[in-house]
Parts: sequence; C-alpha cells; structure tokens
Amino acid sequence: MESNSGIERFLTRWQRGRLLVLAATGFVALATLGGPIATVVADDPAAVASADSADDEQQVLTKGYELERQRMWADAVQHYESALRQLPDSRVVYQRLLISRLRYDVHRRYTDHSFLASVRDLSTTQALDLYSETLANLQTHYVETVDWSRVLLHGTAALEVALDEERFINSNLPGVDREAIEQFRLNVHRELRGRSTQTRFDLRAAVSFVANLAHERIGLSGTATSLEFLSGAISTLDPYTRLLSGSQLDEMFSNIEGNFVGLGVELKPADDHLQIVSVIPGGPADEAGVLAGERIVRVADAETNVVDPDFAADLLRGPENSVVSISVTDTAGRRRDLQITRRRVDVPCVENVHLVDVTNRVGYFRLTNFQKTTRREVEQAVIALQGQGMRSLIMDLRGNPGGLLTAAVEVADRFLSDGAIVTTRGRNAKENFDYRAHRSGTWNFPLVVLIDGNSASASEIFAGAMSDRGRAVVVGSTSYGKGSVQGVFRMRSAKFGLCLTTAKFYSPSGRAISQNGVRPHAEVSDRHITGRPDDQGHIIGDDEDAVLQHGIAQLAGHGGNLVSSRPSR
Repeated sequence: MESNSGIERFLTRWQRGRLLVLAATGFVALATLGGPIATVVADDPAAVASADSADDEQQVLTKGYELERQRMWADAVQHYESALRQLPDSRVVYQRLLISRLRYDVHRRYTDHSFLASVRDLSTTQALDLYSETLANLQTHYVETVDWSRVLLHGTAALEVALDEERFINSNLPGVDREAIEQFRLNVHRELRGRSTQTRFDLRAAVSFVANLAHERIGLSGTATSLEFLSGAISTLDPYTRLLSGSQLDEMFSNIEGNFVGLGVELKPADDHLQIVSVIPGGPADEAGVLAGERIVRVADAETNVVDPDFAADLLRGPENSVVSISVTDTAGRRRDLQITRRRVDVPCVENVHLVDVTNRVGYFRLTNFQKTTRREVEQAVIALQGQGMRSLIMDLRGNPGGLLTAAVEVADRFLSDGAIVTTRGRNAKENFDYRAHRSGTWNFPLVVLIDGNSASASEIFAGAMSDRGRAVVVGSTSYGKGSVQGVFRMRSAKFGLCLTTAKFYSPSGRAISQNGVRPHAEVSDRHITGRPDDQGHIIGDDEDAVLQHGIAQLAGHGGNLVSSRPSR
C-alpha cells in the first residue's frame, strides 16, 4: 500500500509531509560531515559558501541561514528542498537541509500530544523494544539494504539536535543545568566510538547504553533518549519513511478510509492565518456557515498571527462531539466567532463535477486524493456527467498528493482495456508486482489529465499510465517525482506505526517516476485552480484557469477522435 504524502489532516488535506522531502541523491552519512552533528549545526553556511561555492549556492545558503537563525525550521526545509532540485550535487546545502529537518521533526514530535503521552507512559524497556521491532522491519521490508552504522549515526544526530531545542529541554529536562546538557550533547557521539554496529542487536545495545548514560549524567529518561534514536534513524532513511505516533497512525488509516473526526474543512497555512480552501458539504463547518475562501484567525485562545500555524491547526483536532471555538474572517475582513462541534465526516475525493464546455460537452472533475472510495466516486462522477451528455472528460489531478496505489490502479483500469498500468520493484521479492488492465467496463471517451508540481505518488501512477499508453493528453507542468511505495506497519511493542518505503514504481514504458515525474504533452503553468480560492479568498472560475482552458481546447471539436501524442523525453 502507498500512503498519502500528508498524514496530519484532521479533516484537512494539510500536507505537512511534503515539507520534509529531501534531496533526490540520497543521504550522505553524517560521518562525512567532518565531525559530530553539533559541529555542523554551529557552522555558518554562508561562510562556507563564500569560500567553496558558486554564487547561486551562496545565495541559497545565505537565505537559508537567515531562516535557521530565526529558527523557522519548516521554511528552512522548504527552502533547502527547493534549492536541491536546482543544485542536486551541493554537499553543503544538503547538510543544512538535513539539520533543518531534524530540528523541524523535534518540534513536530513535541507538539504531538500522542507522542508526548508515549514519552511519559512507556518504560525504557518498551521504548527499546519498539526500536528493535522497527529495525527488524527495516531489515525485512525496506527497499534498500540497511547500513546499521548509518542508522545509529542518524539516531545520534537526532538526540544531539533535540538536546539543543528548547521544546525538548522544557519537556524532558526542566531545571537541569544547561551547561551540563550542552556538555553531554557535545560528547555523546564520542561515547559510541568503537561500539559494534554489525547487527540490529548491536544497535539496541548501543542505544540502551546511551539511555543509561543520559539518565545518569543529566537525568534524561531512557524513553525520551530511545525515541530520539528511533525517530532520527527512521526520518533520515528517505523522504517518505517516517515514524507515526498513535494519533498519526489513526489519521493515516482514516485518510485511507476517507473519513475523519473534525470540522470538515481543507486548510492551507499562511503567515498569519489558516486559509479555508474548501468546505465539505454537510459537515460541521458547512452547517456553521463557514465558506471556502474565508480565513481562520483564532482557534481557542490562540490568535493565528501570534502562534505557529502548526500549533493553531493542531488545536482544531479533538475527540468526536467536542466543541472548538474559532474566529473566521470573510473576504471583506469582517470577523465572526463560531462554536463548532467536531464529528465524523466522510471526506469526498471527487469535487467540482460539471460540464466546463456545454457546447462541446466537455466534462470536468477534480480528484483530490486516492483512497478506498476513489473508484466508486469517479464512477459516480462519470455517470452524472454522461447523464448531462458528456462526450469527453478532463480529470484534474493538480495538487493531488497521492494515496493508495491500488486505488490508482483501479481508476486507470477503467480507462485502459488491457496492457500495463504500473510496475513495482523492491528488495524483497514480495514487493514485485506488475499491474495490468482488464477489458471489462473500459471507458473509451477522449480524456485530458491536468497535473502540476504537486501531483505526486498515486497521481503519477495514473497520469503516467495514461501518458505512456497514449490514452490521454496530459496538460500542465511536470509532476512531483515521487516514485516509491510505502507500506504502513502497526507496531506491536507500543501504539506507533511505521510508514516504510518498500518498493519503487515504474510507468508502463519502464520509466522511473522518482526524480523525473510525469511530463505533460502541453506545458502550461497557472497557480489558479478552478473552484478553489486564491490568496485573497476569491474563488477561481473556469475561465480564470489557464491550464483548464488549454485542456478544453485540446478536446473541443475533436468529438471522439482525440489521440494523444507521445510525451517528449
């Protein structure tokens, strides 16, 4: 199974996971960075750039260092991630990205109430058992052979970073002398010198050793130490492998099922507010009169122009039938206070179903993600459009982060009568599959698929199959380039999950999606998507969406004879 790019949704499609994508060239072992992670953290990357790097790299690092200086870790991760797409061989940019990601991860973990409960409630032995169980899964299922020395090194780096973060210290070491904490932090890597890393059992012993040492010297609980080693090791394997806390695991499976407890809104973070992108019909927010394009400016006692957007968004979460107080402003700036009861809501993955060109009978719908209900919802949308006389269809996958691999295969199967859809290949032969289409129930009307740089994962499986098989014209911009499959494993040792990369996937032509993405036949760029609000809250109309209009032009007047050309290589 393949998970969605984002798992922190609470009835939103807030894709935090997308902030954490790292360099496509793979991780460089921290040992090559010239010493402990503490030394790297202290480096001024702008100074390094001025000596060793070209002007573009220096500019990247100067801006990145300013974000780091302000401790804006999410922004720093985004900045370095974007830069590495342009500078994939930059060692120093890659180092800064790694450090920024480790720091961002600490903040995420220590604002997650479920993770905090685990730190409080698990014994050291239980945390070490969880570490061992996770390593066993890596050994059996991970897409690449695991280097145990690197796993331990990255775990050590995570602990060093955590010991330099106020949120971690305040939670685990209140009142402890800061000089003692810093001394331990700077020397922890030395304590592990010479220890064996030949097997996963060696790693458990090493982490147990450090946990005891940290407790003796600075009073840090063995559980907190062990979970840092675990989190750091997992989050640095690849961009998509990650440890899931109990609440994140529940949200992951809710994401797959297509239902959540929450308000029924889709959000986009901004500097001083939460933009409401869409409102689910019949959901709590809809019944309270909340509209797409409006802004959430307060959640409980937190004003969004004061607190971190992640923190404000987390406050929207809560148990079923509980009440959350929010303030919303409309596009004219008028503010109103609302009390909304959270409840379970089915989240549709198909939206904005209508004819975009009545004269030529061109149908349209947007597919927001791939979940268990996707095939049924797509079939219902097609039936509804055919009832209106549709002769051709535009499927909009822009901004679709992905979801279930099987859902993408099922939808692709409706458009292809036979032949390949996608191939997966992993280190474990059980991950090798060749998915093929079947003739029964195939739709043969002309098709255009819209994609952009945020179309990822399962979206790329579908778009890649349509493109390679000549079934559709693809319009927009090159997709994200996530070509890997994740399996979700429930841990037995504690209520955690592991989202683990188990395979890579390839389009019908054998082309790897990873790092390449799907290239459109017609390159058209426009950040506006019909039916969605712009930054000012204005809902974009069909005629304001340049990518959609190009798709309509591809179909208009072709009747049933549209045949796509092959994409350029």
